[in-house]
Amino acid sequence: MNWIDSHCHLEGFLNRGTLPEILEHSRDAGVSGLITIGTDPEDWKVNHDLSTKFSEEIHYTVGLHPNHVDGSWENYLADLPSYFSQETKPVAVGEIGLDYFRLPKEERKALPMKSNQRAAFRHQLALAKELGLPVVVHCRSAFADCVAEIDDSGVEWCKVVFHCFADGPNEMRQLMERGGRGSFTGIVTFGNAENVREAALLQGLEKLMIETDSPYLAPIPFRGKSNEPAYLPHIGAYLSKVFGEEEEKLAGIITRNTLDFYCL
Repeated sequence: MNWIDSHCHLEGFLNRGTLPEILEHSRDAGVSGLITIGTDPEDWKVNHDLSTKFSEEIHYTVGLHPNHVDGSWENYLADLPSYFSQETKPVAVGEIGLDYFRLPKEERKALPMKSNQRAAFRHQLALAKELGLPVVVHCRSAFADCVAEIDDSGVEWCKVVFHCFADGPNEMRQLMERGGRGSFTGIVTFGNAENVREAALLQGLEKLMIETDSPYLAPIPFRGKSNEPAYLPHIGAYLSKVFGEEEEKLAGIITRNTLDFYCL
């Protein structure tokens, strides 16, 4: 039984010197593929190099996370297109999007930060459209604005995934109406996440993808600990019960969905 972690962050493991054992744990757990996700220029090259070294196991994306958007965002993004001309190319643009959760509560202070985030998001969506690549979206406390920007961008919604989907059926229905999808983390295993489980069931199996978002959001029974790709099967096993599907069959469905989405 094989799984693919559609969204993880490997740079921290590499910097701490624990990546070899993390990859060993992952292989032992039956996680045969990893998509390591870009968030800023510091991890783009790291992820590129990991994908080059472990070409059959690790794929990567590049993108400027909204929490890294500041007044210099245009300078950061100047280097982004160069990765798509390299031999080891990113498989998607991401994670990009909008995150209003940590912005100042005072709208006067928050407004220019929101404007920068939306401009950087728009810029990267245009690149994804030009290249015909999938888009990995980070969306927190900004669902309506995220959807509006994607609608306006002309990016094909079938190429869009809202990673770490933590909203409910209403938001999922809006994605589905457009042809987009959500990907689910360990949050779906939390006792207080009934709305997320309802959203997963509403979306169904046709586009279902799962992720660890490691080192964050470890699933039950590891909640509160550092997460890693080896924990992905725990999310899969939980969802097999939610969907009433045999675990091995579900693993095959999710793996095919992920390979198809990233064109692997």
